[in-house]
Amino acid sequence: MNTLSLQRLWESATGPIRASYRGLSDRSRFAAKIVGFLLVAALLYSLPLWEPPLITTPASDWPTVLFNVGVFALAALGLNIVVGMAGLLDLGYIGFYAVGAYSVAVFASPNSELASEFPWLVCVPIAIGLTMLAGVMLGTPTLRLRGDYLAIVTLGFGEIVRLTAVNSEFLGGSRGITEIPHPPGVRPSGKPLFGVLDASPYYWLVLTLIFITMVLVRNLDHSRVGRAWVAIREDEDAAELMGVPTFRFKLWAFAMGAAIGGLAGATFAGKPAFVNPQSFPVLISILILAAVVLGGAGNRVGVIVGAVIVAYMPERFREFAEYRFLAFGLILVIVMIFRPQGLIPNRRRAVELEDRKKEAEVTSV
Repeated sequence: MNTLSLQRLWESATGPIRASYRGLSDRSRFAAKIVGFLLVAALLYSLPLWEPPLITTPASDWPTVLFNVGVFALAALGLNIVVGMAGLLDLGYIGFYAVGAYSVAVFASPNSELASEFPWLVCVPIAIGLTMLAGVMLGTPTLRLRGDYLAIVTLGFGEIVRLTAVNSEFLGGSRGITEIPHPPGVRPSGKPLFGVLDASPYYWLVLTLIFITMVLVRNLDHSRVGRAWVAIREDEDAAELMGVPTFRFKLWAFAMGAAIGGLAGATFAGKPAFVNPQSFPVLISILILAAVVLGGAGNRVGVIVGAVIVAYMPERFREFAEYRFLAFGLILVIVMIFRPQGLIPNRRRAVELEDRKKEAEVTSV
Protein backbone atom coordinates (compact mmCIF):
# COMPACT_ATOMS: atom_id res chain seq x y z
CA MET A 1 0.00 0.00 0.00
CA ASN A 2 1.59 3.27 -1.15
CA THR A 3 1.39 6.73 0.37
CA LEU A 4 -1.50 7.80 -1.87
CA SER A 5 -3.60 4.79 -0.85
CA LEU A 6 -2.96 5.46 2.84
CA GLN A 7 -3.92 9.10 2.40
CA ARG A 8 -7.16 8.18 0.62
CA LEU A 9 -8.01 5.64 3.32
CA TRP A 10 -7.42 8.26 6.02
CA GLU A 11 -9.54 10.85 4.19
CA SER A 12 -12.41 8.41 3.69
CA ALA A 13 -12.36 7.45 7.39
CA THR A 14 -12.18 10.99 8.74
CA GLY A 15 -14.09 12.78 5.98
CA PRO A 16 -17.54 12.70 7.64
CA ILE A 17 -16.12 13.95 10.95
CA ARG A 18 -14.28 16.84 9.27
CA ALA A 19 -17.35 17.70 7.21
CA SER A 20 -19.53 17.83 10.33
CA TYR A 21 -16.97 20.00 12.10
CA ARG A 22 -16.80 22.46 9.18
CA GLY A 23 -20.59 22.74 9.28
CA LEU A 24 -20.55 24.07 12.86
CA SER A 25 -20.71 27.75 13.70
CA ASP A 26 -17.63 29.54 15.05
CA ARG A 27 -18.98 29.44 18.59
CA SER A 28 -19.75 25.72 18.34
CA ARG A 29 -16.27 25.04 16.96
CA PHE A 30 -14.70 26.91 19.85
CA ALA A 31 -16.82 24.97 22.35
CA ALA A 32 -15.88 21.68 20.67
CA LYS A 33 -12.19 22.57 20.91
CA ILE A 34 -12.51 23.43 24.60
CA VAL A 35 -14.36 20.20 25.38
CA GLY A 36 -11.84 18.15 23.41
CA PHE A 37 -8.91 19.83 25.17
CA LEU A 38 -10.45 19.24 28.61
CA LEU A 39 -11.05 15.56 27.86
CA VAL A 40 -7.51 15.06 26.59
CA ALA A 41 -6.04 17.00 29.54
CA ALA A 42 -8.08 14.95 32.04
CA LEU A 43 -6.87 11.73 30.42
CA LEU A 44 -3.22 12.81 30.45
CA TYR A 45 -3.29 14.04 34.05
CA SER A 46 -4.88 10.78 35.23
CA LEU A 47 -2.33 8.46 33.57
CA PRO A 48 -0.09 8.00 36.66
CA LEU A 49 -3.12 7.09 38.82
CA TRP A 50 -4.75 4.26 36.95
CA GLU A 51 -1.84 2.74 35.00
CA PRO A 52 -3.69 1.57 31.87
CA PRO A 53 -2.87 -1.95 30.69
CA LEU A 54 -0.78 -2.62 27.58
CA ILE A 55 0.92 0.78 27.70
CA THR A 56 2.38 0.68 31.20
CA THR A 57 6.06 -0.17 31.58
CA PRO A 58 6.47 -3.37 33.66
CA ALA A 59 10.27 -3.03 33.85
CA SER A 60 10.26 0.65 34.92
CA ASP A 61 8.35 2.86 37.31
CA TRP A 62 5.34 4.13 35.32
CA PRO A 63 5.16 7.72 36.74
CA THR A 64 8.93 8.12 36.29
CA VAL A 65 8.65 7.06 32.65
CA LEU A 66 5.83 9.57 32.15
CA PHE A 67 7.98 12.32 33.68
CA ASN A 68 10.97 11.48 31.45
CA VAL A 69 8.73 11.42 28.38
CA GLY A 70 7.27 14.79 29.40
CA VAL A 71 10.71 16.39 29.80
CA PHE A 72 11.71 14.98 26.43
CA ALA A 73 8.55 16.40 24.82
CA LEU A 74 9.18 19.81 26.40
CA ALA A 75 12.72 19.86 25.01
CA ALA A 76 11.42 18.79 21.58
CA LEU A 77 9.02 21.76 21.58
CA GLY A 78 12.00 24.06 22.02
CA LEU A 79 14.04 22.41 19.27
CA ASN A 80 10.99 22.58 17.00
CA ILE A 81 11.27 26.39 17.04
CA VAL A 82 14.81 26.16 15.67
CA VAL A 83 14.37 23.26 13.25
CA GLY A 84 10.69 23.14 12.37
CA MET A 85 9.75 26.82 12.38
CA ALA A 86 12.98 28.61 11.42
CA GLY A 87 14.49 25.83 9.31
CA LEU A 88 17.85 25.78 11.10
CA LEU A 89 19.77 22.61 11.98
CA ASP A 90 20.89 22.25 15.60
CA LEU A 91 22.72 19.08 16.68
CA GLY A 92 23.92 20.43 20.02
CA TYR A 93 20.60 21.18 21.69
CA ILE A 94 21.60 19.10 24.71
CA GLY A 95 23.97 21.96 25.57
CA PHE A 96 21.06 24.29 26.38
CA TYR A 97 19.38 21.50 28.33
CA ALA A 98 22.56 21.06 30.37
CA VAL A 99 22.92 24.80 30.99
CA GLY A 100 19.39 24.89 32.43
CA ALA A 101 20.02 21.91 34.70
CA TYR A 102 23.39 23.15 35.94
CA SER A 103 21.99 26.65 36.54
CA VAL A 104 19.50 25.24 39.04
CA ALA A 105 22.22 23.05 40.58
CA VAL A 106 24.76 25.86 41.00
CA PHE A 107 22.36 28.44 42.43
CA ALA A 108 20.21 26.12 44.58
CA SER A 109 22.42 23.36 45.94
CA PRO A 110 24.30 23.87 49.21
CA ASN A 111 27.06 21.66 47.77
CA SER A 112 27.87 23.99 44.87
CA GLU A 113 30.67 26.55 44.94
CA LEU A 114 28.16 29.41 45.28
CA ALA A 115 26.12 27.68 47.99
CA SER A 116 23.51 30.42 47.58
CA GLU A 117 20.65 27.96 48.23
CA PHE A 118 18.09 29.90 46.19
CA PRO A 119 14.60 28.35 46.11
CA TRP A 120 13.75 26.24 43.07
CA LEU A 121 11.19 28.78 41.83
CA VAL A 122 13.84 31.50 41.86
CA CYS A 123 16.37 29.32 40.03
CA VAL A 124 14.06 28.46 37.12
CA PRO A 125 13.90 32.05 35.74
CA ILE A 126 17.66 32.30 36.24
CA ALA A 127 18.12 29.08 34.23
CA ILE A 128 15.86 30.35 31.43
CA GLY A 129 17.75 33.66 31.29
CA LEU A 130 21.16 31.99 31.23
CA THR A 131 20.17 29.57 28.47
CA MET A 132 18.76 32.43 26.40
CA LEU A 133 22.10 34.21 26.88
CA ALA A 134 23.89 31.02 25.81
CA GLY A 135 21.70 30.85 22.71
CA VAL A 136 22.56 34.43 21.80
CA MET A 137 26.26 33.84 22.45
CA LEU A 138 26.24 30.75 20.25
CA GLY A 139 24.08 32.25 17.54
CA THR A 140 25.80 35.61 17.15
CA PRO A 141 29.05 34.27 15.61
CA THR A 142 27.61 31.11 13.98
CA LEU A 143 24.27 32.00 12.38
CA ARG A 144 26.09 33.39 9.35
CA LEU A 145 26.67 29.71 8.54
CA ARG A 146 24.10 27.48 6.92
CA GLY A 147 23.27 23.81 6.56
CA ASP A 148 25.95 21.28 7.43
CA TYR A 149 28.39 23.93 8.69
CA LEU A 150 25.86 25.21 11.23
CA ALA A 151 25.09 21.63 12.29
CA ILE A 152 28.79 20.90 12.94
CA VAL A 153 29.22 24.08 14.99
CA THR A 154 26.16 23.36 17.15
CA LEU A 155 27.33 19.77 17.63
CA GLY A 156 30.61 21.15 18.92
CA PHE A 157 28.73 23.46 21.29
CA GLY A 158 26.96 20.51 22.91
CA GLU A 159 30.26 18.71 23.46
CA ILE A 160 31.94 21.88 24.76
CA VAL A 161 29.25 22.25 27.43
CA ARG A 162 29.62 18.62 28.52
CA LEU A 163 33.44 18.72 28.61
CA THR A 164 33.35 22.01 30.49
CA ALA A 165 31.20 20.36 33.13
CA VAL A 166 33.63 17.42 33.31
CA ASN A 167 36.73 19.61 33.78
CA SER A 168 35.26 22.39 35.93
CA GLU A 169 35.43 22.11 39.70
CA PHE A 170 32.92 24.95 39.89
CA LEU A 171 30.38 22.61 38.25
CA GLY A 172 31.40 19.64 40.37
CA GLY A 173 33.55 17.94 37.75
CA SER A 174 32.70 14.34 36.90
CA ARG A 175 31.20 13.94 40.40
CA GLY A 176 28.41 16.39 39.62
CA ILE A 177 26.36 18.42 42.10
CA THR A 178 24.04 16.86 44.68
CA GLU A 179 21.26 18.04 47.02
CA ILE A 180 19.43 20.09 44.41
CA PRO A 181 16.15 21.20 46.00
CA HIS A 182 12.84 19.85 44.75
CA PRO A 183 10.01 22.11 43.51
CA PRO A 184 7.83 23.54 46.30
CA GLY A 185 4.46 22.11 47.26
CA VAL A 186 2.66 20.52 50.21
CA ARG A 187 0.25 17.58 50.27
CA PRO A 188 -3.01 17.77 52.27
CA SER A 189 -1.32 15.58 54.90
CA GLY A 190 1.35 18.25 55.39
CA LYS A 191 4.16 16.26 53.72
CA PRO A 192 6.10 17.72 50.78
CA LEU A 193 4.39 17.23 47.44
CA PHE A 194 7.62 16.65 45.51
CA GLY A 195 9.73 13.90 46.99
CA VAL A 196 12.03 11.11 45.91
CA LEU A 197 9.70 8.12 45.71
CA ASP A 198 6.58 9.37 43.91
CA ALA A 199 7.21 10.83 40.46
CA SER A 200 3.56 11.66 39.72
CA PRO A 201 3.75 15.32 40.88
CA TYR A 202 6.80 15.85 38.66
CA TYR A 203 4.85 14.49 35.69
CA TRP A 204 1.91 16.80 36.43
CA LEU A 205 4.32 19.73 36.66
CA VAL A 206 6.03 19.04 33.33
CA LEU A 207 2.66 18.38 31.66
CA THR A 208 1.45 21.79 32.83
CA LEU A 209 4.63 23.38 31.47
CA ILE A 210 4.04 21.65 28.13
CA PHE A 211 0.54 23.11 27.86
CA ILE A 212 1.80 26.60 28.72
CA THR A 213 4.69 26.29 26.27
CA MET A 214 2.37 25.14 23.48
CA VAL A 215 0.19 28.24 23.94
CA LEU A 216 3.22 30.55 23.90
CA VAL A 217 4.72 28.85 20.82
CA ARG A 218 1.36 29.00 19.05
CA ASN A 219 1.16 32.74 19.68
CA LEU A 220 4.69 33.14 18.30
CA ASP A 221 3.82 31.05 15.26
CA HIS A 222 0.84 33.29 14.43
CA SER A 223 2.75 36.52 14.97
CA ARG A 224 5.04 38.55 12.74
CA VAL A 225 7.96 36.62 14.18
CA GLY A 226 6.43 33.31 13.13
CA ARG A 227 5.79 34.55 9.61
CA ALA A 228 9.41 35.69 9.38
CA TRP A 229 10.58 32.23 10.50
CA VAL A 230 8.46 30.59 7.79
CA ALA A 231 9.95 32.90 5.17
CA ILE A 232 13.48 32.07 6.35
CA ARG A 233 12.74 28.34 6.37
CA GLU A 234 11.34 28.30 2.84
CA ASP A 235 13.94 30.56 1.19
CA GLU A 236 16.34 32.63 3.27
CA ASP A 237 17.75 34.55 0.31
CA ALA A 238 14.29 35.52 -0.93
CA ALA A 239 13.24 36.54 2.58
CA GLU A 240 16.28 38.79 2.92
CA LEU A 241 15.63 40.37 -0.47
CA MET A 242 12.05 41.10 0.65
CA GLY A 243 13.34 43.04 3.65
CA VAL A 244 13.20 40.40 6.40
CA PRO A 245 16.14 40.87 8.82
CA THR A 246 17.01 37.19 8.68
CA PHE A 247 19.94 37.23 11.10
CA ARG A 248 17.92 38.93 13.83
CA PHE A 249 15.01 36.48 13.50
CA LYS A 250 17.32 33.46 13.38
CA LEU A 251 18.97 34.71 16.56
CA TRP A 252 15.52 35.14 18.11
CA ALA A 253 14.70 31.52 17.17
CA PHE A 254 17.92 30.31 18.79
CA ALA A 255 17.19 32.28 21.96
CA MET A 256 13.60 31.06 22.28
CA GLY A 257 14.55 27.45 21.58
CA ALA A 258 17.36 27.70 24.12
CA ALA A 259 14.99 29.13 26.75
CA ILE A 260 12.61 26.17 26.44
CA GLY A 261 15.55 23.76 26.50
CA GLY A 262 16.78 25.42 29.68
CA LEU A 263 13.31 25.12 31.21
CA ALA A 264 13.30 21.39 30.41
CA GLY A 265 16.75 20.98 31.99
CA ALA A 266 15.75 22.91 35.10
CA THR A 267 12.62 20.76 35.48
CA PHE A 268 14.68 17.59 35.07
CA ALA A 269 17.25 18.63 37.69
CA GLY A 270 14.55 19.11 40.33
CA LYS A 271 13.56 15.44 40.42
CA PRO A 272 16.76 13.38 40.93
CA ALA A 273 18.31 16.26 42.95
CA PHE A 274 21.59 15.42 41.23
CA VAL A 275 23.28 16.26 37.91
CA ASN A 276 26.60 15.23 36.39
CA PRO A 277 28.08 15.36 32.87
CA GLN A 278 26.99 11.79 32.11
CA SER A 279 23.38 13.00 32.17
CA PHE A 280 23.89 15.01 28.97
CA PRO A 281 25.38 12.87 26.17
CA VAL A 282 25.22 14.10 22.60
CA LEU A 283 22.97 11.12 21.75
CA ILE A 284 20.09 12.92 23.46
CA SER A 285 20.46 15.80 20.98
CA ILE A 286 20.18 13.34 18.11
CA LEU A 287 17.11 11.69 19.64
CA ILE A 288 15.37 15.03 20.23
CA LEU A 289 16.05 16.00 16.61
CA ALA A 290 14.74 12.60 15.48
CA ALA A 291 11.57 13.21 17.52
CA VAL A 292 11.01 16.53 15.74
CA VAL A 293 11.54 15.01 12.29
CA LEU A 294 9.54 11.86 13.06
CA GLY A 295 6.54 13.67 14.51
CA GLY A 296 6.42 16.45 11.93
CA ALA A 297 8.73 19.46 12.00
CA GLY A 298 6.77 22.65 12.58
CA ASN A 299 3.71 20.92 14.05
CA ARG A 300 3.49 21.23 17.83
CA VAL A 301 1.27 18.20 18.36
CA GLY A 302 3.29 16.15 15.89
CA VAL A 303 6.54 16.98 17.69
CA ILE A 304 5.06 15.81 21.00
CA VAL A 305 3.87 12.57 19.37
CA GLY A 306 7.37 12.02 17.98
CA ALA A 307 8.92 12.70 21.40
CA VAL A 308 6.54 10.25 23.07
CA ILE A 309 7.47 7.54 20.54
CA VAL A 310 11.22 8.14 20.87
CA ALA A 311 11.27 8.36 24.68
CA TYR A 312 8.53 5.86 25.57
CA MET A 313 9.10 2.91 23.23
CA PRO A 314 12.56 1.94 24.59
CA GLU A 315 11.12 1.86 28.12
CA ARG A 316 8.04 -0.13 27.08
CA PHE A 317 10.13 -2.79 25.36
CA ARG A 318 13.12 -2.75 27.68
CA GLU A 319 13.38 -6.54 27.50
CA PHE A 320 14.46 -6.10 23.88
CA ALA A 321 17.02 -3.42 24.78
CA GLU A 322 19.73 -4.81 22.50
CA TYR A 323 17.46 -4.41 19.46
CA ARG A 324 15.77 -1.10 20.28
CA PHE A 325 18.13 1.10 18.25
CA LEU A 326 17.76 -1.25 15.28
CA ALA A 327 13.96 -1.06 15.58
CA PHE A 328 14.10 2.71 16.00
CA GLY A 329 16.26 3.08 12.89
CA LEU A 330 13.88 0.92 10.86
CA ILE A 331 10.91 2.99 12.03
CA LEU A 332 12.67 6.19 10.98
CA VAL A 333 13.49 4.78 7.55
CA ILE A 334 9.92 3.58 6.98
CA VAL A 335 8.41 6.88 8.11
CA MET A 336 10.79 8.93 5.96
CA ILE A 337 9.87 6.80 2.93
CA PHE A 338 6.10 6.92 3.32
CA ARG A 339 5.72 10.14 5.35
CA PRO A 340 8.71 12.39 4.60
CA GLN A 341 6.88 15.34 6.19
CA GLY A 342 6.42 13.40 9.50
CA LEU A 343 3.56 11.57 11.16
CA ILE A 344 1.53 14.74 11.76
CA PRO A 345 2.94 17.26 9.30
CA ASN A 346 2.68 21.00 9.48
CA ARG A 347 0.28 22.15 6.76
CA ARG A 348 2.67 24.72 5.36
CA ARG A 349 5.55 22.26 5.47
CA ALA A 350 3.49 19.55 3.73
CA VAL A 351 2.56 21.93 0.90
CA GLU A 352 6.21 23.02 0.61
CA LEU A 353 7.42 19.41 0.29
CA GLU A 354 4.69 18.61 -2.24
CA ASP A 355 5.72 21.61 -4.35
CA ARG A 356 9.36 20.51 -4.24
CA LYS A 357 8.34 17.00 -5.31
CA LYS A 358 6.45 18.37 -8.30
CA GLU A 359 9.41 20.59 -9.25
CA ALA A 360 11.74 17.57 -9.09
CA GLU A 361 9.39 15.54 -11.30
CA VAL A 362 9.20 18.35 -13.87
CA THR A 363 12.97 18.76 -13.85
CA SER A 364 13.57 15.04 -14.31
CA VAL A 365 11.25 15.03 -17.33
